[in-house]
Amino acid sequence: MNTKNNHEQSIVGPWVREKHAYLQRYINTARKTRQKYLPPLGRGGATYIDLFCGSGQASIRGSSELVDGSAVVAWKASVEGGAPFSQIFINDSNSDLLAACTEKLQKLGAPVTGYCLPAHEAVIEIVKEIKQRYPHGLHFAFVDPFNLALNFEIIQQLASCKRMDMLVHLSAMDLQRNLESNLKADESTFDILAPGWREAVDTLAPPIEIRRRIVEFWRSKIESLGVWPSQQHKLITGEKNQPLYWLLLAAKHELAHDFWEVASNPEGQGSLFG
Repeated sequence: MNTKNNHEQSIVGPWVREKHAYLQRYINTARKTRQKYLPPLGRGGATYIDLFCGSGQASIRGSSELVDGSAVVAWKASVEGGAPFSQIFINDSNSDLLAACTEKLQKLGAPVTGYCLPAHEAVIEIVKEIKQRYPHGLHFAFVDPFNLALNFEIIQQLASCKRMDMLVHLSAMDLQRNLESNLKADESTFDILAPGWREAVDTLAPPIEIRRRIVEFWRSKIESLGVWPSQQHKLITGEKNQPLYWLLLAAKHELAHDFWEVASNPEGQGSLFG
């Protein structure tokens, strides 16, 4: 859903506005709790992690409209709410996109550290730094991959932090459109997303049941880490109302789920399997 042109500019669909609105609302809703970890109330710190940051700016497909990238949206929201993040950690495997995003954040006064690695490698380095510099801090990760290939090691690493809330993108379109090819492949996207799924899912079941069981197994693996995926899933749809992806929160503490319930406005939410 995200593509790059010759100038390394991210090109996105108009639905990115809705996705970023949920991100912004969550950060705003959590601001009072975040303040408790920031001077003068606290010293633990509050960080933001974006493992697929892109260039920090994108153009809406088919128009000349430019929108902020997720890391820029997050930083601006934290500043406007009076509780700016202590540190912004960003990553992109494309060095040009990473440099562009870093520059935009620095111009906004953000304390930013950038990595140019595959996301599952970058998260190891970021978590190491968090545990060294902010062991008693409050941390928030926006996990927004371009497709269903969300390496479960990312969730494992983030979950190892004491206070880590995660807003996760799970691709409904990829799960539906590529179901058959993933079932047939010896090493599939599902193996990256939810290792061990083959032992838990009946691949002869109807497609909707297979999808349901894969997601349930993925959720159970997250829960086994002591992190609870939210029951509220926000379905993001495309221009023809086709399901694109869900946003859900994964967190260890009930308060984070309360924040997400407010930020996600559950009326009219999409079913995971409808």
